[in-house]
Amino acid sequence: MVSLMSQSSPVLQAAAPHPSRRWWTLGVVALAQLMVVLDSTVVNIALPSAQNDLGFSDGDRQWIVTAYSLAFGSLLLLGGRLSDLIGRKRTFIIGMVGFAAASALGGAAGSFELLVAARALQGAFGALLAPTALAVLTTTFTVPKERARAFGVFGAIAGAGGAIGLLLGGFLTEYFDWRWNLYINVPIAIVAIIGAAIFVAHIDRTGPRPKLDVPGTILVSGALFSLVYGFSNAETEGWDSPLTWGFLAGAVVLLVAFVLWQRRAAHPLLPLSIVLDRNRGAAYSSVLIAGAGMFGIFLFVTYYLQASLGYEAFQTGLAFLPMIAMLVLAAQLGTNIFVPRFGPKIMVPFGMTLGVIGMVYLTHLDVDSTYAADILPPLMIIGFAMGSIMPASIQTATLGIDRRFAGVASAMVNTSQQVGGSIGTALLNTLAATAATDYLASHLPVTAGVAADAAVHSYATAYWWGAGFFAVGAIMSALLFRTRTDTRARAAAAAAAQDSPAHAPEPVVAH
Repeated sequence: MVSLMSQSSPVLQAAAPHPSRRWWTLGVVALAQLMVVLDSTVVNIALPSAQNDLGFSDGDRQWIVTAYSLAFGSLLLLGGRLSDLIGRKRTFIIGMVGFAAASALGGAAGSFELLVAARALQGAFGALLAPTALAVLTTTFTVPKERARAFGVFGAIAGAGGAIGLLLGGFLTEYFDWRWNLYINVPIAIVAIIGAAIFVAHIDRTGPRPKLDVPGTILVSGALFSLVYGFSNAETEGWDSPLTWGFLAGAVVLLVAFVLWQRRAAHPLLPLSIVLDRNRGAAYSSVLIAGAGMFGIFLFVTYYLQASLGYEAFQTGLAFLPMIAMLVLAAQLGTNIFVPRFGPKIMVPFGMTLGVIGMVYLTHLDVDSTYAADILPPLMIIGFAMGSIMPASIQTATLGIDRRFAGVASAMVNTSQQVGGSIGTALLNTLAATAATDYLASHLPVTAGVAADAAVHSYATAYWWGAGFFAVGAIMSALLFRTRTDTRARAAAAAAAQDSPAHAPEPVVAH
């Protein structure tokens, strides 16, 4: 149980929207979330075509991805807090307009430098948009049954967006042009902007407006930038690079300074009580670990399908469709049936355990494996795993949060997933590259067959480590999430405290 109190904080008031309006709001939020999540992978498939068109080097190619992830990851908490301060409807529309404009700029880019700048702008507006979308959902759906359904949809999109990006990116690149991987965001954004203007409720604010925590913003933005850049540099330059260690060490120092500042700030960017809540902390940790494992799946299964089995880009996207279907099925079953009955303490470890099984299954792939017998089953298992983990974790991470801090609490979900993806991609890439090098060194002379086997061996190494991520997540989530009995007792105690005559009328969050 956490009590979020601020004597000078304004009160946010909104009438409960009509049920049909709430579901239209979910559609708008889902569009925005899909656009942001799929953009992290949809551009990857277009990179070879963009490179041929604009003529940049292999070394420069990483910046098309890194520019987006650096801006997105470092500005998420700021974006979430801005949505709390200037209003979620206004922030949502600003984020959509900016993201669409940046996408159009990138699609029309005639040079490498302009494309990188457009990707950085996409990341910045995505950091404004993503936490605001989740905060809108959090404050719109307060009825438990409706909330479960809404978060089932949102969690499914959060988990499946990367795979959808692979499918869409392959289709657009193969049948249209690489630029449409960016242009596609414009019509999506236009529909979402119109929907937001009509259906997203405006929340009236009374009382004094709190100030933005400028020192905290600078500290945490610098920390997240250093963290994401450090892991991105490790992916390309290796862990022994001074830039890798320097930025990661800087991230640790800045994060410590941020925490110390938040303990004394009059208007903290991220009230520490949000992350110190046991259930919420367990949810953030679960999203981070699942993000690390999930990005590894997309990365190495994509490499395997295209490089080892010779799949085209669009075929690769189609190969992930059954995983998406299982993820959506698990998300709906979990949020509507299993999470209300068993709680996240059962469902999240269950999903993590399935993730271990699916990853271990993938380690048996070789150059002669077939899709139906060897690839389809583990993808379906992992899809069900992610559908069990993500909706339950996201719903728990935002459950009962004070309306004034819904934006920054939602931003922590996106931050956890982004940092997890950065860690997973960098670490697994490094481990896989080392495994491939060792394999080649021990199988001289190197022939085409040996090189192919070395690649598959490196992927298997990544899958084993991915299984380890999920195993750690299963243990952590089983230990950290509260039991349902404990949660109910704390909620009852909070309600009793609210009803006490001596209790001041301040907002209370109960888990």
